[in-house]
Amino acid sequence: MTPLLAAVDTFADRLRTLPQSRLSRGAAAEALALARELAARAQRIEEPGRGEPREMPEAGMFAVADQVAVAGHDLAEALAAGGGGATGVQVAEAVGLIEEAARRCGL
Repeated sequence: MTPLLAAVDTFADRLRTLPQSRLSRGAAAEALALARELAARAQRIEEPGRGEPREMPEAGMFAVADQVAVAGHDLAEALAAGGGGATGVQVAEAVGLIEEAARRCGL
């Protein structure tokens, strides 16, 4: 889980340092999309067969870093609890998603 937690915490910390102008030009939307994807992955592991995952609400551009952090840590917890098998692959995929989002945000 260490690579996932490190990646999500680093990304969230970088988001927290961005000025409002950068957040409003797309970084906040990109980060929210990532948070929603990480949350959906965690829900699929924790509640298999439940159907469509609940969508993380938009809480505003200044909260998006915390939303990313919470969703990433939730996913790490779900994976650590043994959810879904192929944990190493799922960690690597999540880290890849975070890295891609960071690139798209210019971080």
